[in-house]
Amino acid sequence: MDRRVREAFRAASRERFLPPDQRHLADVDAPISIGFGVTNSQPSTVAAMLELLDVRDGQRILDVGSGSGWTTALLAELVGPTGRVVGVERIWQLVESAREALADWPWASVRLAEPGVLGIPDQAGFDRILVSAMADELPAELVGQLSDSGVLVIPVAGEMVRVVRHQDGEDVVTTHGWYSFVPLIK
Repeated sequence: MDRRVREAFRAASRERFLPPDQRHLADVDAPISIGFGVTNSQPSTVAAMLELLDVRDGQRILDVGSGSGWTTALLAELVGPTGRVVGVERIWQLVESAREALADWPWASVRLAEPGVLGIPDQAGFDRILVSAMADELPAELVGQLSDSGVLVIPVAGEMVRVVRHQDGEDVVTTHGWYSFVPLIK
């Protein structure tokens, strides 16, 4: 695991973002149910996604499907206090608990997703976008929310996909192995 990602994992303990009755499973490398039909993703998968995302200090990050807020906190650790991370989640109960768990990262927030909208189009120009739910196909509306040289990491039809947006309008799309996630819902 990349050194910066490993340090983020230490600073943003998974246990803090799990329901009390699941906290004893925090060190298990498996997805853990956090209720409402969603999971806190498997740590090795999250680490692989964060490495593909290649987050830098001071960047603006969008975390789609932030769930418990754990990935939002990890991203906040990676961008540092000069950056900004906004998570979106469609389940209001998870939004509330994520907000509480993120108290130590004032440069990170989680908001309720707008029904029928992916991401936050009115704040487009994100340096990085992480999606923690499986899309059937690459969502153009999320690619469109990237800044020039921005990176999107998203599971699509079973494969982890990395999109790098280039200034000339040519996006470079690569695949990085097979994964299983809950479905991405607009």
